[in-house]
Amino acid sequence: MKKRLIKMSIKGIALMVVLVMGSCDNEDSTTIDEGSSIEVVELVASDEADLISEEIANIGEDVYATEEIRATSKAFFISNYLPDCVTITTVIVNGKKETDIDFGEGCELPNGNLLSGIIHLSYEKEVDMATKTISLSLENFTFNEVAVEGGASLDRKRSNDNGNPESHAVASYNGVWPDGSAASFTGDRTREWIEGYGSGFWADNVFLISAQGTYTGKTGDVYSRETISPLRRELSCRFLVSGVVEVSKNDTSVSLDFGDGTCDAKGMLTFPNGETKEIFLRRFNK
Repeated sequence: MKKRLIKMSIKGIALMVVLVMGSCDNEDSTTIDEGSSIEVVELVASDEADLISEEIANIGEDVYATEEIRATSKAFFISNYLPDCVTITTVIVNGKKETDIDFGEGCELPNGNLLSGIIHLSYEKEVDMATKTISLSLENFTFNEVAVEGGASLDRKRSNDNGNPESHAVASYNGVWPDGSAASFTGDRTREWIEGYGSGFWADNVFLISAQGTYTGKTGDVYSRETISPLRRELSCRFLVSGVVEVSKNDTSVSLDFGDGTCDAKGMLTFPNGETKEIFLRRFNK
């Protein structure tokens, strides 16, 4: 990784896949259940939008966390999650640190997501503050070929009531997909870092996530999402391992249970009529 003022790498990214749709045998269906107004194609796009928003927030927060740990621990902290194709540059302007996380023309993360462009961070330079607000914006940014504009504000506590780092992120983005379709998505999430903080080994990090948000698709339909039971993310696993989310459109709602803690691609979907079905998370079902 190149160095200009401060060289950093971060521990990883907690992915919140807020909704998943369908199994291998119903990919051609247009609605999630007979009589439902919730369309699978919109749920797929909504899921991707949630992933984009969460991953952007986590990259920004984790870059800051690396600096925080270095400043508050006796040992030099380093994590090797971000690849060498990422350039991180920090300067001090008017008492604030301005950090650019540059993915260049295209940089693939260990989880397979391909990013390009720049994530800008701005925050007070005093790292020992108990709470910190981090402003985040994007420049010429793409996520798996989706052009994304917008930004987020992250309020970070070094220690919550449980003694763990916690962040609250409010985000608003617009995305244009490779086929020219556009959507907007907002999110409001809280993430508690319950295991692995400061260990120097990103794969032992565990988070609990609660969130709510909206997704407005290319047809103008609005979907709302809400965490019913906190989502558990273990960075050693590429999937959410437990927790429940609900998605609603008008008066129709479906829920997805991510399981009992097992690291697998399965979830239990509950349809509007009360029926349930085990599904594979479509994003990783390849």
